[in-house]
Amino acid sequence: MSEIPPALQYTEEHEYVEVDDGDVVQIGITDYAQGELGDVVYVELPALGAKFNRMDVFGTIEAVKAVSELFCPVAGEVVDINGALEKDPSLVNRDPYGDGWMIKLKVKKIDDVKQLLSATDYAAHIGE
Repeated sequence: MSEIPPALQYTEEHEYVEVDDGDVVQIGITDYAQGELGDVVYVELPALGAKFNRMDVFGTIEAVKAVSELFCPVAGEVVDINGALEKDPSLVNRDPYGDGWMIKLKVKKIDDVKQLLSATDYAAHIGE
């Protein structure tokens, strides 16, 4: 069974959003997603200052058995990237909600986060 922290919001594409500070959110992939991917060997992240609309592709994640696109859950501008993933992409497997986060985004409208799935809705989406 996957870990689904109740304080986070989720997408159907298996990204999570954690409101970090005011209008800045932390984004990564869920425990379920990393489990489905298997051993993560590479994560491609955007440059600082990159701007994305909701559901734009912001990067890719490569595992032993698949390569997947990463989708931006809300519109905004990248204000931080997790540089540790460059040296150790397996952080995504070991700690997806902690050290395995991917980007921090200054969102255009913080209320957009409320449109995402709750933990309960995400659990139902993945059949748990």
